[in-house]
Amino acid sequence: MNSFTRSAEPETVPKLDEFDPSSGTLVERLLFNHRRIILGICILLSLVLGYQALSLKLNAAFEKMIPTDHPYVQNYLKNRGQLGEGGNTLRIAIEARQGSIFDAAYLETVKKINDEVFLLPGVDRSYMKSLWTPATRWIGVTEEGFDGGPVIPDNYDGSVASLEQVRQNVERSGEVGRLVAANFKSSIVLLPLQDITSDDGKPLDYNALSGQLEQIRAKYETDNIKIHITGFAKVVGDLIDGMRQMQLFFAATLVICGIVLFWYTRCVRSTLLVLLCSIIAVVWLLGLLPTLGFDLDPYSILVPFLVFAIGLSHGAQKMNGIMQDIGRGADKLVAARFTFRRLFLTGLMALVADAVGFAVLMIIKIPVIQDLAVAATIGVLTLIFTNLILLPILLSYTGVSKAAAQREAANDKFSQPDALHARHPFWAFLDRFTERKWASGAILIAVMLGVAGFAVSLHVKIGDLNPGAPELRPESRYNSDNRFMVSNFSASSDKYVVMVKTPQYFCANYQTLVSVDALEAQLQQLPGVVSTTSLAALSKQAAAGMNEGSMTWYEIPRNQGLLNAIITRAPRELFNQNCDLLTVYVYLKDHKADTLTSVVQAVEQFAATHNSDQIQFLNAAGNAGIEAATNIVVKRSNVQMLFMVYAAVIALCFITFRSWRAVVCTVLPLMLTSILCEALMVGLNIGVKVATLPVIALGVGIGVDYALYILSVTLTNIRNGSSLSDAYYLALLSTGKVVVMTGITLGIAVLTWVLSPIKFQADMGILLGFMFIWNMVGALILVPALAHFLLKPKPQSVSV
Repeated sequence: MNSFTRSAEPETVPKLDEFDPSSGTLVERLLFNHRRIILGICILLSLVLGYQALSLKLNAAFEKMIPTDHPYVQNYLKNRGQLGEGGNTLRIAIEARQGSIFDAAYLETVKKINDEVFLLPGVDRSYMKSLWTPATRWIGVTEEGFDGGPVIPDNYDGSVASLEQVRQNVERSGEVGRLVAANFKSSIVLLPLQDITSDDGKPLDYNALSGQLEQIRAKYETDNIKIHITGFAKVVGDLIDGMRQMQLFFAATLVICGIVLFWYTRCVRSTLLVLLCSIIAVVWLLGLLPTLGFDLDPYSILVPFLVFAIGLSHGAQKMNGIMQDIGRGADKLVAARFTFRRLFLTGLMALVADAVGFAVLMIIKIPVIQDLAVAATIGVLTLIFTNLILLPILLSYTGVSKAAAQREAANDKFSQPDALHARHPFWAFLDRFTERKWASGAILIAVMLGVAGFAVSLHVKIGDLNPGAPELRPESRYNSDNRFMVSNFSASSDKYVVMVKTPQYFCANYQTLVSVDALEAQLQQLPGVVSTTSLAALSKQAAAGMNEGSMTWYEIPRNQGLLNAIITRAPRELFNQNCDLLTVYVYLKDHKADTLTSVVQAVEQFAATHNSDQIQFLNAAGNAGIEAATNIVVKRSNVQMLFMVYAAVIALCFITFRSWRAVVCTVLPLMLTSILCEALMVGLNIGVKVATLPVIALGVGIGVDYALYILSVTLTNIRNGSSLSDAYYLALLSTGKVVVMTGITLGIAVLTWVLSPIKFQADMGILLGFMFIWNMVGALILVPALAHFLLKPKPQSVSV
């Protein structure tokens, strides 16, 4: 079809001497008639916020990573002062590559490490434990009754006799498999941590702590000594350290975007200005965060890039509009004002939709996600000033290069096809999706993809799907250390703690211990449980010990006096000072979602039948217990978040278009992307967790920009009397080609992240790359296909 309706011709932009400066909206007049003032304000803000950005810290806090409002976490927070190990614990395993731990040189190394880590900031020293701590004791039965003492006695001198004494003490301590490996070739230094340092009351700096641990590792590792470190603090430290490498990939992304943008424009100044304004938005964001009291953590590190990506998309649209008008002969100021007039409201509503969509993440009661929501919302709102306002003003001064203007003038022939000029083949191909046959086929394929994707997405798992730290590569030092811990210690690093509340002084009551023992028996049947320990288990061991080690007596003594005697020598981490809180330690083979779910269900079912006024079984502490609570919140929030994000986007799209039909055309492709993204997560074995939960919501925000720009121009042309085909074709020539350019550029750029040594970034690169490209495809194919059935223009054709 080579005939256009007259109303579909490109808008005529007047010359400078024909332009009325008082025309346009009040906002346009205020901005462009006071350009120097606006520039001065932006420069001042950039300097101030750039200086503020220098004080931005990279850190994380344990409590910010957990759902503090969840009942399980509330139980933990109420009792954490009485728990030996809550959820934030470092485990340092010191391995003897040759010989065993019963060696004077080895024990001296452990002592030195023990003394150094004791002084590290954030260590809860009262619950620290190693072979050298006084709390690590042995208990034995002699002819005179119970006897015991520190595992390493006060008279230890490194002699053969004293080393043999240490061996006997270790074997009688009950720490084999927990603090000491079963093969006696390694032992652990256990460091419970607090989020606030005890020295100055400031938040614990995990990056600095990780650096200190690496210094200790480097200092004491030798040909015979190898050190393994696991725990939340080390994961965070490694992620923060990996941010430096992540920043290199962000820089590469920026370079790729700049090269493609220049290839598209053939104009250095406009390319640099689009990049500059997007970078200014990032600088403003990084300056506002410390001003408002926020840090940047390993999970919100992606927000600055997303702000840059969204800014690049909007900036390219503004630059393209100005370049087209200048190519048609308009003055640079007039071109800037007319582009602002055409696209400001569309861009504003798109950014507001993004901001509201990100703000919806605030409903998820996990502080780190709420912080991410705040950062993303602030970042998107800054784009209103930098890319919707500042960029057109800057381009009104600089314009575009002559080569860029001539290129646009040459391309303008495609917008007015006649006997001499055919339609552009690629845009003409996309325009065919406004025809019934092509539209029906596209929608049918989309429905099939949606149904298949939904069926696959039902298998998406909540939580971690791999052992260790899935945020890091399987071959990373941390995951290698974690594998060592799992293979050498029955007390794994994945610890689930059940809290048992009783009346005061009832923790050693016979009936209490019988109930605890029954819970342990059930938990030990679960395939994901490696071992358990509690005061009930200790009392059975003590009973056998008092009867010459006969396992016939391996049961809980009924004599309360005997139980009271046992508790006086029991490790303090098994009960509290008031004897109204017991802890059941459940050591798991991993912290995969299925493992945690089975333990949670077992404890809940047991509590439902055994809780009474005298005893209550409470979930959950330990790092695995906290993660179980987090998984529950993430699972509940996933669907709730998507409903609210889409509700916000639908409302804002309706305000923009004032047409429910246009809203359907915009939202359905986004929904398909969300479904396929979850299906992709199943295929890539990525679980929905704190790190990945916001990504789908962020993808909706990115995708709505594409659809809004294309559909708003299409609707404007339709309302001016164009046919759907003509209206969409012109929209492709103006805003559509920028959608293609930014979608492909950003998609390819983030896909380079798969090379990152940080698996978290690699996973995000795949997901974001998919959403950038698929949202582009949806906007270019599904929007016109749906419009064919939903939007019914009545063109007033005039042959030319």
